[in-house]
Amino acid sequence: MPLILSSDTQMVRDTALDFFKERAPITALRKLRDSNDPDGFSRPLWREMAELGWTGFLVPEDHGGTDFGVLGLAQVMEAAGRTLAASALASTALVGASLLAMAGSADQKSEHLPPLVAGERLFALALEEGSRHQPYRIATKAEKHGGGYSLSGQKVFVLDGHVADVLVVAARTSGARDDRDGITLFLVPGDAPGVTRQRTIMIDSRNAAQIRLDNVTLDADAVLGRIGGGADTLDRVLDRARACLAAEMLGSAAEAFERTVQYLKDRKQFGVVIGSFQALKHRAAQMFCEVEVTRSAVIAACAALDENTNDAAALAALAKGKANDTLDLCGNEGVQMHGGIGMTDEHEIGFFMKRARVARATFGDTAFCRDRYASLLGY
Repeated sequence: MPLILSSDTQMVRDTALDFFKERAPITALRKLRDSNDPDGFSRPLWREMAELGWTGFLVPEDHGGTDFGVLGLAQVMEAAGRTLAASALASTALVGASLLAMAGSADQKSEHLPPLVAGERLFALALEEGSRHQPYRIATKAEKHGGGYSLSGQKVFVLDGHVADVLVVAARTSGARDDRDGITLFLVPGDAPGVTRQRTIMIDSRNAAQIRLDNVTLDADAVLGRIGGGADTLDRVLDRARACLAAEMLGSAAEAFERTVQYLKDRKQFGVVIGSFQALKHRAAQMFCEVEVTRSAVIAACAALDENTNDAAALAALAKGKANDTLDLCGNEGVQMHGGIGMTDEHEIGFFMKRARVARATFGDTAFCRDRYASLLGY
């Protein structure tokens, strides 16, 4: 598998790098945070992303997308990671589009995918119920109600859940709480009676939500995919999510590294630049090596997912686990090597360390990814 980008993918990458640098620098995230923006991201900017076609990279052409692939979307997310841009890329263009494209019926695709691609409809996966990523630990109940279902339960850490027009809720139609079988996915309008949404703002200034479902009644056509077989869909979608989030984390790590190296070249102590100190050279060299290894892991995972190879799931877990550690390293070292100024809110380097804490927990921390990788390889 060649770890290089095609000319078309490279063009997407270059366009995305220019776009986020110009239209969504870190100052934009700071403004969203300080103004307590009710959405947590810029709607006009999201519409511009849709016009560029990024929202349709994982959507079939029959429903308005381009089906450009995971590797293409990963380039956009890596560019967004460089400026820590807040957007609905992960919740809608990545997870929402994948869920519908993989498991949606013909009617569901026709109803939801065109407005998703147009940037007019936001989606959020309501999956987590605890403090750690455990995709099969589902206690939310879906019980038969007339010709449909009634949902009751609570969800946490729902990315963009407070603004999503449609929630994809994982609920249990059979089995015990931790069983893989018996999980069913449902399309739930965000404003449906019985849905209560509480916005939470995380340390990285991004959106999440706590969602409560109190006897939310749905018709039978709200089921997404096969009844009791939601885990199969979740596995495939979460593999994509891990690989693309790893790409975003790669962008953040690379940016933190480059900013730190520049600071080492500029800052002087005892009459010399601190970049001449051998100990700091060694630490910078380690950061560089980890960033490049992570880049190879991300490209390999995304390409494998596009090609649907047998090792795609394992490579996705590997990429996310590696990106977790690399962004942690670059975020921490960036703050430490900047010294006291790195600890201040006025300086931007600390934003990367904060993003590392949240991104690491999203779709699986390092321990989860290592366990999944080992399990997939038969250990």
